[in-house]
Amino acid sequence: MTYSLFKIIHILGVVLLVGNVTITFIWKFHADTTRDPIVLAFAQRIVTWTDWVFTAGGAALVMIGGYGMTAVARIDPVATGWLLWSQIWFYAVGLIWLLVLVPLQVLQSRQARKFAVTGTIPESYWQLCGYWNLVGIASTVPFLYVLYLMIEKS
Repeated sequence: MTYSLFKIIHILGVVLLVGNVTITFIWKFHADTTRDPIVLAFAQRIVTWTDWVFTAGGAALVMIGGYGMTAVARIDPVATGWLLWSQIWFYAVGLIWLLVLVPLQVLQSRQARKFAVTGTIPESYWQLCGYWNLVGIASTVPFLYVLYLMIEKS
């Protein structure tokens, strides 16, 4: 493949990844404000689905495109400072997503399936939402820094 094709794949991945993590938070936040068990159960199901499709899919495209570009251009992704730091932050956020956010979403989804039927939202769901929101926002900020590094290449 050519450098340009890898670049298109990379940019598409960035758009899907950063766009999804941003809009998912906004969408879920507004669903949570309804406090409607049916709306929340639907939102939780869609958040989980879009995370796997767009966040994970976007991350895969970012890696395919990024490593493809470095291979074609014969650039060492570890010896180049901005590429090294971009990878460190990217993988750190990925670990937070896999080890913290995904398990929280699984717990929230399980609760949501139950309260969609019972109509009673447990307090533990709101605690999980607060933690998910906090960790989600905190882990989105490094993505913005990685975007800066990609654009500035410094």
